[in-house]
Amino acid sequence: MPKAQIGVYGLGTMGSALALNMAEHGFDVAVTNREVEWIAPFVDEAGALKDKLLAHDTLEGFVQNLVTPRVILFMIPSGAPMDAMIEAVTPLLEPGDTIIDGGNANFHDTRRRTAALAENDIHFVGMGVSGGEKGARFGPSMMVGGSDHSWQQLRPILREIAARFEDDPCVDHLGPDGAGHFVKTVHNGIEYADMQMIAEIYGLMRHGKALAPAEIGGIFAEWNKGALKSYLVEITGKALQYDDPTTGHPMVDVIKDAAGQKGTGRWTVVEAVRMGQAANTIEAAVGARSWSSEKETRQTAEGVLGGACHALDLSRETLADAFLAARILGYAQGFRILEAAAREYDWPLDYARIAEIWRAGCIIRSALLDDISEAFRGELPAGQLILAPRFAQMLAASIPALREVVAGAVQGGHAVPALSAALAWYDTMRQGHGTANIIQAQRDFFGHHGFERLGETGKHHGPWWD
Repeated sequence: MPKAQIGVYGLGTMGSALALNMAEHGFDVAVTNREVEWIAPFVDEAGALKDKLLAHDTLEGFVQNLVTPRVILFMIPSGAPMDAMIEAVTPLLEPGDTIIDGGNANFHDTRRRTAALAENDIHFVGMGVSGGEKGARFGPSMMVGGSDHSWQQLRPILREIAARFEDDPCVDHLGPDGAGHFVKTVHNGIEYADMQMIAEIYGLMRHGKALAPAEIGGIFAEWNKGALKSYLVEITGKALQYDDPTTGHPMVDVIKDAAGQKGTGRWTVVEAVRMGQAANTIEAAVGARSWSSEKETRQTAEGVLGGACHALDLSRETLADAFLAARILGYAQGFRILEAAAREYDWPLDYARIAEIWRAGCIIRSALLDDISEAFRGELPAGQLILAPRFAQMLAASIPALREVVAGAVQGGHAVPALSAALAWYDTMRQGHGTANIIQAQRDFFGHHGFERLGETGKHHGPWWD
């Protein structure tokens, strides 16, 4: 029996799609699953690809059927299940073998597992995979962390199965230990912000301009032909133009307005705050999802506080420009978080390359990513994306629209937490003289912390108000 070049453990939605993707690109893939009854149907349904899939009912047989040094991709739930799997499989491995966690794992867990397995010369890879089931099957964007040794093992396979943007594979080795999973976490944080901004723009058109869902969907479809082109804008346009076959009503109207979340958006915010970075667009998106879950509370509050909103006189061009400005600022905050993590964990993150591997296959792929990559390959004033000549010019043209939209929404009683957060961050960043001095004065008054004098080194110590 031939030996497989890679093993895939976990034949759920993503694992099965990745296994078929690898098989279709000519790789022999060993497959197995905790629920062994899933294995035979999966292989049978693979059609012409079934000869490239080597199925095993036991973990021992699965591991033994891999060429050495072995490469095993685990597509299983993160957390305790991954730790249990590592404990079970490690005695079957040899020095030089590589384990890959392809789930949305917390990068702190990835760093811990990397260090523990390295003691036995087992390599651990945290690999972020974006694109959902379709991406996994036909070309995902992948963010790889781990050792150079493991990357050399994985590179030929991953470059073949990755999404492509103008023939450039959307995958790369981003750094050691948790780098790949952290970049995927921030990707998801940016995704949260972008989705919330789209929801707010939709809400303004629906409840402020009284447009029907299909009409709004048509506007998003039109926007997807220009500067706002992105996967999320594309699918929003399609979703809003789709009718529920059971009721005949717009599908969006039969879906409960309570958005779920799996945790990666919260992780992004937690890590940003811990590292002293602003991520208020992402934080606003996470908060909005949390508030949305309180449907009954909101319905009660509407009766007590009143839920009426005023009509808005905003053109679609103004809304488009506002969305573009906010999206730029959301991306900029995401890359600032990546920069902070690179400093803290000594990761050699290549921000231009990260933008490039997000251009296809992933959820946040958008027309802006080429501009972002180009900006990072050039000279950035103060290292800030929003100060790159291209983005400074785009913001100068679009910020007035964001001001108009936020002001109109606030005056009309429409909630726009992400759009207003983006504008607040922009205004804070552009003002050389802010208001933090009064905060420092307050802290010094009640805590004797001392303050730094403007234009001088050193701090004043002791009370100055006596």
